[in-house]
Amino acid sequence: MGEVINLNRFRKARARSQEAKQADENRTRYGRGKDDKRRGKAEQDRATKDLDGKKLE
Repeated sequence: MGEVINLNRFRKARARSQEAKQADENRTRYGRGKDDKRRGKAEQDRATKDLDGKKLE
């Protein structure tokens, strides 16, 4: 006779693994590293400072 398995437990485990896989794909696709965030902030600050320097009083 075969091994008895709980179908609800099997279904939920499969759903959790699919959600984890999707989360990992989203992190690689949409996530930005610390270095990228720092570079973007520096670039934004530089652009703001440059723009403020060109304002006419």
